[in-house]
Amino acid sequence: MSASTRLSTSASDYRDAGIVQFGTGRFLLAHVDALVSESLEKGDSDERILVVQSSTREEGKRKARLLAEQRRYPVRIRGRRDGETIDRKQTVDSVAGCLIAAEQWDVLKRHVVEHARIIVSNTADNGYDIGDDSSLATVPASFPGKLTHLLRARFEAGNDGLTILPCELIEQNARQLKSLVTTMARRDGEATADNAAFLDWLDNRCVWADTLVDRIVSAPLEPLGAIAEPYALWAIARQPGMAIPCVHPDVEIVDDLTPQAMCKLHILNLAHTYLVDRWQQAGRPVEFVREAMECAALVDPLRATLEEEVLPTLAAELPMNQLEPYLAVTMERFANPFLDHRLDDIAQHHAAKLQRRLQPVVDKARLQGRATPRLDEALS
Repeated sequence: MSASTRLSTSASDYRDAGIVQFGTGRFLLAHVDALVSESLEKGDSDERILVVQSSTREEGKRKARLLAEQRRYPVRIRGRRDGETIDRKQTVDSVAGCLIAAEQWDVLKRHVVEHARIIVSNTADNGYDIGDDSSLATVPASFPGKLTHLLRARFEAGNDGLTILPCELIEQNARQLKSLVTTMARRDGEATADNAAFLDWLDNRCVWADTLVDRIVSAPLEPLGAIAEPYALWAIARQPGMAIPCVHPDVEIVDDLTPQAMCKLHILNLAHTYLVDRWQQAGRPVEFVREAMECAALVDPLRATLEEEVLPTLAAELPMNQLEPYLAVTMERFANPFLDHRLDDIAQHHAAKLQRRLQPVVDKARLQGRATPRLDEALS
């Protein structure tokens, strides 16, 4: 079947795709889609994915057409996990189809109205920008506009709400997305008789769950696929009535995302930024993070800072039996022998990263009467 033929199909072709995913980027392909595929393969869940390409980029449309035709693609998992070196190829088989929003909006709308249960997204850095977009446009330009339009169509059909699981790296991503959708719905539907009922439906019948995702997807595979590290985390804040995308050890349904967010920001991200600071002070002796992990002048102060300053400070809020394993996993990820993660890339916006990642730990330590000489030096 040709790509053009596949792209002309109807919503009924994807009736087993309870998950509608906005985004065709390699992160989603190698993280969310890969986890769902593994869950399907083990028989632990039965939700498949309808992928939606929604940008104006021609390269994105090219990938979407290829994904619509093939629906299966490789992900190469390379790195270390639990002390084991992993280098294997996974075939992702969770994609039921792929639609280009600008070209197949009616098919997408029918599917969301009739078959969807979950919306997943990972849009670009400006994905939440709405500008002067209207959700009443034939095909809204922004992601929040598209989502508002589709949810209104489902509401008008008399169907129940959906679970919304945004995966953008934005704090309280679902709360922010819900605010944008509600704002657009209130503004665009102010002359609509049932707009109050739609706003109530968005608030009480849809489930908006904050998420936190973490996986390094280091490179694309051509023409379709990606290279990813073994580590993966998809943490989802538990909400009443929430639909679960899949059952998988790396999908954690939690009551509070704060511990995962704190560990990521103030252990993983802090460690990257502190390592860059030491690397700059040492005259940039290596190029990649994995090389720094073999350089005593870099890795020894990094480990000492984390073990003697960071973890004891964070232990006032999180238990050590959670912090210490996270640190061990972080150091293992940094030492990934297959990952060319350039320190120069991490060094971008270094001053802002110091303030966001290190300064809050120093502030917490001060309140505890704890000294942090190494962090202080990096901040000076």
